[in-house]
Amino acid sequence: MDRAQKEKVVEELGQIFESSGVVVVARYEGMTVAQMQDLRAKMREVGGSVRVAKNKLAKIALEGKPCASIAEFLTGMTVISYSEDPVAAAKVVDAYAKTNEKLVVLGGAMGDTALDPAGVKAVAGMPSREELIASIVACIGAPASNIAGAIGAPASNIASILSTIEEKAA
Repeated sequence: MDRAQKEKVVEELGQIFESSGVVVVARYEGMTVAQMQDLRAKMREVGGSVRVAKNKLAKIALEGKPCASIAEFLTGMTVISYSEDPVAAAKVVDAYAKTNEKLVVLGGAMGDTALDPAGVKAVAGMPSREELIASIVACIGAPASNIAGAIGAPASNIASILSTIEEKAA
């Protein structure tokens, strides 16, 4: 890799560290290519990405970024998982680490907040953006359905009363 390529990688990593809602660093020593592809596919499903980069280049890219605290985790065979959604990457990495003992969560960052492995697990337990939106929509929609039911109920009562009167008259 020549100097221009290294500069490009550092720039790309810098943008990732700056724009991501959450960044998770994990050790992947011993994982097969198929397992890594599976992790990448699961991350893509939630709008995140997985990146393997030279630790030295990642540390250079971290300088001056909000999540610079994760530099301490960048030793050995590390993989960086990230997503714009503040919990998506943490959820996927945590779930995958439960099924594959070769993926070990080292820590991460959420904005300028450093996360240890327990912190990543706590973030993974939070609801995602989509889940929050769904619960808000449900809360907003519930009163409307109650009103519709209340409005519709008297009409059905009147209809049943009229049909009863009609049956008695016949």
